[in-house]
Amino acid sequence: MLADLKQQYFWKGMKKDVVEFVTHCLECQRVKAEHMHPAGLLYPHSIPQYKWQVIMMDFVQGLPMSRNKHDIILVVVDKLTKVAHFIAGNLKDDAPVLARRFVHEIFRLHGIPELIISDRDPRMTSRFWQMLNAALGTKLNFSSAYHPETDGQTERVNQVLEDMLRMYCMDQQYKWEEYLPLVEFSYNNTYHASLKMAPFEALYGRKCRTPVSWDNVEDREVIGPEILMEMEQQIKMIREHLKEAANRQKSYADLKRVDRHYKLGEKVFLQVKPKKSSITFGKAAKLSPRYVGPFEIVEIINPVAYRLALPPALSQMHDVFHISLLKKYVTDLSHVLNWNSLQVQDPGIIVVKPIRVLGTRQLYNTLIL
Repeated sequence: MLADLKQQYFWKGMKKDVVEFVTHCLECQRVKAEHMHPAGLLYPHSIPQYKWQVIMMDFVQGLPMSRNKHDIILVVVDKLTKVAHFIAGNLKDDAPVLARRFVHEIFRLHGIPELIISDRDPRMTSRFWQMLNAALGTKLNFSSAYHPETDGQTERVNQVLEDMLRMYCMDQQYKWEEYLPLVEFSYNNTYHASLKMAPFEALYGRKCRTPVSWDNVEDREVIGPEILMEMEQQIKMIREHLKEAANRQKSYADLKRVDRHYKLGEKVFLQVKPKKSSITFGKAAKLSPRYVGPFEIVEIINPVAYRLALPPALSQMHDVFHISLLKKYVTDLSHVLNWNSLQVQDPGIIVVKPIRVLGTRQLYNTLIL
């Protein structure tokens, strides 16, 4: 823009004026992309003190219908030991069915967790599921809107699960449920770099016996107080390994992120993903604005999560967003209406005026609009 203007015009401070005009342009702020590292440093979840104290839940969807009429998998992962359970289900299962599966497959084995981390699946955010966990004393931690990285560990487990199922049933995909127990065992008995051991070993204190390594399993007996001391030492070692892995992951992730903060009451734009066609406001998703707003920040949840004051048209959306989806709004007086210059009709008087001509029709000698 500046180069084009220089060919025709020149004035003192021209570059500064052009930059300021583009920076304050409302449509430019809504449409143009940011070519920089995403905002928000990585803030890992705290490491649990005990096994199955904190769990993560997610769904793998889009699977072919199995013989048992199942087409999704509920993935439940212990945050400390990384032990995972894969539970087959149906996409039409509601919150009560989810609760029954949770009791049959998780509660009977590991008891009631203190915290459940999940995305904002309708079954997880339903009133039934929230009231049930409130009665059990379990806290629910949901990811912010359109930011699945909050539950990144489960997302990674989902990728491994899908790859393993592809290997087992590439030609007969409808048999995926038959291989699910074997996939679960294989995953839990595989060495994890962050643990420096297999999840089974982290959970039970020893390696699991398999047909190919039955003679390698330790055959020693530990009795009395030695059992408790060994378990405490192992949990301490696991937590140290997880802390090292989390610090290493944070150092790598922060290299490609920008530390940015917003103040309470500040206005920001909200990024709209093209694939989210439900919020394109009647426009084609590909050509819709990259950002909508601006919206006021009404609460700072944590350094990377903010609550916005959304209009009634967006009331169906969760109002907490990750900072990477926000963009600073540069104010300008031209964006503000001068109410004194507006002509307002007296209350109770409605003036009907045509907006535009949609079509014409010739009826005898009369033109009808």
